[in-house]
Amino acid sequence: MNSKIFLALAVLVMVAGLVLVNQRQARAGEVTPAPGYKVLDPIRHGNLTVFPVVAAKSYPTGEFLTLDEGLRSGDVVVTEAGNVRGLIRRHQVPEVRHDGAQVNRLVLVNNSRRPLLLLAGEIVSGGKQDRVIGKDRIVPAESDPVDLSVFCVEPGRWVATSEHFGASESMYGGAVGGAKANAPMAMMVQPSVRAKAMGDKDQSQVWAEVRKQQQALETVEVAAAAPEVATELARTSSYAKVNENEEVKKQVDAVARPIEQNYQSLIRQLHDRNAVGVVVAVNGRIIWADIFASTDLLEKYWPKLVRSYASEAVVTRAKDVEVGVGRAQAFLENMEGRRETIESEPGIYRHTEINGDGFKAFALTSLLPKTGFDVHVAKMAE
Repeated sequence: MNSKIFLALAVLVMVAGLVLVNQRQARAGEVTPAPGYKVLDPIRHGNLTVFPVVAAKSYPTGEFLTLDEGLRSGDVVVTEAGNVRGLIRRHQVPEVRHDGAQVNRLVLVNNSRRPLLLLAGEIVSGGKQDRVIGKDRIVPAESDPVDLSVFCVEPGRWVATSEHFGASESMYGGAVGGAKANAPMAMMVQPSVRAKAMGDKDQSQVWAEVRKQQQALETVEVAAAAPEVATELARTSSYAKVNENEEVKKQVDAVARPIEQNYQSLIRQLHDRNAVGVVVAVNGRIIWADIFASTDLLEKYWPKLVRSYASEAVVTRAKDVEVGVGRAQAFLENMEGRRETIESEPGIYRHTEINGDGFKAFALTSLLPKTGFDVHVAKMAE
């Protein structure tokens, strides 16, 4: 009898131990609790499909300053590494020097009283080369100079066009998220380029993908409709300038505008249901997901995000294949990974990268007072 009781207790202990291990593995291998998100019926135009995502809960994000807002107000200053000497105390004029510039380093100062949110894939134009931000991060309010990890998206230039960096010259119609109509915005690179910066973290891979996209534009309707455009595109190595070309913008707009307007209307309708993001498919293949902590934050980024998705669709034309809600929901829910990497700036943010089977996912968690939530989650298919 005693042996039976002992055996039963041992079995219970083993089962409890397995449950505890599984719970710990689930916590370690998940970026965010996927059951809180629901994928809705898609919006389609041509070969681009966007699935709206609603959340069970929304978080207060009004304190966060976007890069576009900071550059427009002048509260955020971005310059080449080496242009700022020593530590700059808040609101003082930087002492500038003209040596020490590095391809993969920029310096940013946030003079705003609000924390600054930076998203991987945002382009800052100017300096010696246009750069793309390499990872999501939060810069505290009234910061001293911060080193930014960036990648060049303009391999053919190393001559300063301006001392500081600014938003792209590309103009976006409509007033969104409190922005002025037709205000310049920092361009967002398309997912294939963004993936090289975020996932591979390799400058040569970023350059190779930029060249690949430029060459693809020369073979699509853009160049076919206007042969002189192909010559113009071939002359520049700037990702931003290629996408600011009027013929290129027409092609991207043709895909982006119907989806941008339809989803913008849908966001307003779904505001009470916490519309927070999208799952994106091109040619019937799911490639990306962007999820934010609130509808308000999504609205601020939506115009440039949808153009980045449209840019991907323009250069990857193929026979349209439809993809359904079930696959999009499954893509969003599968966040269990094989390896997890965490970088943290105590009291400010935590950046988590999950490597799984056929995907990489990234979560930016705010650690500022009264937060503790994921501000942005991005997932890419591999």
